[in-house]
Amino acid sequence: MDKKLQTLIQKCVKQDREGQRELYTLLSPVLYGICLKYMKNKTEADDVFQDAFIILFQKIDQYKFQGSFEGWAKRIFVNEALEVLRKKQRRLHVAMEDVELNSDIEDSTSKNRIEISQDELLEHIQQLPDNYRMVFNLYVFEGFSHRAIADKLKMAVGSSKSLLSRAKSVLRLKIDEELNKKVS
Repeated sequence: MDKKLQTLIQKCVKQDREGQRELYTLLSPVLYGICLKYMKNKTEADDVFQDAFIILFQKIDQYKFQGSFEGWAKRIFVNEALEVLRKKQRRLHVAMEDVELNSDIEDSTSKNRIEISQDELLEHIQQLPDNYRMVFNLYVFEGFSHRAIADKLKMAVGSSKSLLSRAKSVLRLKIDEELNKKVS
């Protein structure tokens, strides 16, 4: 860890406002991106962003200068986004009898190289239903296994797999529709 970041963290532990402002400025772009990935719209992302920074500053004295500080901060933001989504949707049930799991689903987008901006992709991800978006983000962006996702969201492993498959299908359809519009 570089000395400047270490000094900023120590200032924040002492609740130094200037240190908090500098740390906020340094980490905001990455941490706000996390909020945008998990939340449905900018307003919800703004709320999570603000609340998660408050939590970060309240818990910063718990950081032990082991491992990446940015990784530690990201966990706070991901957990806050998930908690907000959990509260918003207390009952996350999937009727497993209606689901056919097929891990060999062919990805039509992998055959052709597609061009889609990061903003367009983010917009499509934000339009996913909450439970699809949570699982998709945890699996794709955070690298969680289906077992870890199931434990974190208190669901069956099969539900995690199903929700990921459904999220990919919805995204694939939205991207295909967008590409067809661009071609026309």
